[in-house]
Amino acid sequence: MSIGDNMERRAAEFAQRYESVRKQIGRVIVGHEEIVHGVLTCLFVGGHCLLEGVPGLGKTLLVRTLAKTLDLQFSRIQFTPDLMPADILGTNMVMESVEGKRHFEFQKGPIFTQICLADEVNRATPKTQSAMLETMQEGTVTTAGVRHRLPPPFFVLATQNPIEQEGTYPLPEAQLDRFFFKLHVGYSSREELSMIVERTTRGAPAEPERVMGGEEIIRWQSLVREVILAPHVRDYAVRLVTATHPGGPAAMPVTDQYVRWGASPRAAQALALAGKVRALLDGRFNVSFEDVRRVYLPALRHRVLLNFEAQAENIDPDQVLLELLEKVPEKEDA
Repeated sequence: MSIGDNMERRAAEFAQRYESVRKQIGRVIVGHEEIVHGVLTCLFVGGHCLLEGVPGLGKTLLVRTLAKTLDLQFSRIQFTPDLMPADILGTNMVMESVEGKRHFEFQKGPIFTQICLADEVNRATPKTQSAMLETMQEGTVTTAGVRHRLPPPFFVLATQNPIEQEGTYPLPEAQLDRFFFKLHVGYSSREELSMIVERTTRGAPAEPERVMGGEEIIRWQSLVREVILAPHVRDYAVRLVTATHPGGPAAMPVTDQYVRWGASPRAAQALALAGKVRALLDGRFNVSFEDVRRVYLPALRHRVLLNFEAQAENIDPDQVLLELLEKVPEKEDA
């Protein structure tokens, strides 16, 4: 078997296994195909996902359904204003041995899992939200000078309500940047809503089957990184990111007018990795310009901070990013 045939076979196998997970989720979740795809993309690149939408749209149900589909440890943390960092990470407790001697012993918090649902994450204070910075970036928890490693694969799925709602706090920029994708969960269509009512108001609801374990997920994450990203496509992704930097050499007029802080290098990494997943699902082992464009908004919308002028004119990050996507050429003129 040639190298090309082997790559094609592996890409086809990935697409088939990806579809098996998506199909099980579809037994419970109606519609939201792009949201489901975004969540699975984060899973297969080893990134974290932030789901934003008003209450009742199925964000938490989607995460719980995914957890049932995968043979991984699962925990849920309900974020509230009085939640403390130790409630997430764990704490050192005074324990007594059978001999009557006392000693400190670390009691692990709910973050020690493989799939962590951070439900309504923006209802906790920024101090508590920041407790997850090390965990989301490095997969570790450090307490009292001791570093504890979480079991791989480790995946945070956070839900949040729009920040205009009562009792919410904006997430720290450093934490937002650690989310691979930010996905906007919208309302269901008329047909989808009808199907939701039909499924949930008669008989027992459908339950997904477990179809994939941790070792297989890690194997697919390795495969994703093997996909070829040609220099001209990589340069396109980089220029899309540098176009968000106000005052920079690649900045567009809309950038200087509305953007306060541009996207970080993690944005370019997200474009590359998510584009590789798109390529594999299309049966290719190389990333195209279209692959990059299709993942552009969820990879950058939470990494661009707008200024007061944009807020005053009711401009949101998606509007600015779409204008940049239209104006940044695929290939730079020589």
